[in-house]
Amino acid sequence: MNDEHDTRLADLEARVAELERRAAQRPPDTGPAAAPTAGDAFFALNALREHVTGRGGVVFAGLVRGEEGEAADSALEWQQGLTVEALADLDWSECAAALDALGHPVRLSLLHAVWSGTRTVAELAELSGFGTTGQIYHHMHQLSAAGWLTTLKRGHYAVPPERVIPLLTVLAAAGGANRSAP
Repeated sequence: MNDEHDTRLADLEARVAELERRAAQRPPDTGPAAAPTAGDAFFALNALREHVTGRGGVVFAGLVRGEEGEAADSALEWQQGLTVEALADLDWSECAAALDALGHPVRLSLLHAVWSGTRTVAELAELSGFGTTGQIYHHMHQLSAAGWLTTLKRGHYAVPPERVIPLLTVLAAAGGANRSAP
C-alpha cells in the first residue's frame, strides 16, 4: 500500500472507532416522540454550526427502519460528513461514474424496483417499461459497477445496505427535498 492508502485506512479506522464509541454511549430509542425534529426542524444544521470550523461542512445522515414486524436491528443508520475544504480538494470527476449510473430514468426505476423488493432480472422483465432482458442486464451492470447494486447470488440483486442512505440522499438533493419542508 502507498502512503495515501495508509492514510485513508487510518482515517477510516479512526472514524469507525469514533462511531463505535458514540454507539456505545447512545441512549435507547424511546420512539418517535423523542425524535429531534419534533422540537427543532433544523437540529442537524444547528449541531453542524456547533461542531464545524473553517469554511463549514456538509453532513448527510439517515435512519431507515425495516418494514413493520421486522427486527429492530434491521434498521440502517448512516452518517458521513466532510468539511468544505475536503470537498473542494476532491477530484469531482471521480464521482462521474456513480452519478452517471443514476442519470438514466430506466436505471432509477430499476433501482427503485430492486429496493422495493424485486430481486431478479426475470421479475423485472415482467414489469413494464424496462425494455428487453438484455437491456435490463445492461442497466443492472452499470448500477452494479457504480456500487448502487450488489449481487446476492446469481441473478439476484439488492441495494447494498451501506448505499441505501447515500442513494436516498442523492434523490432528496435531486429534487425530492423540494417537495417537502423544511
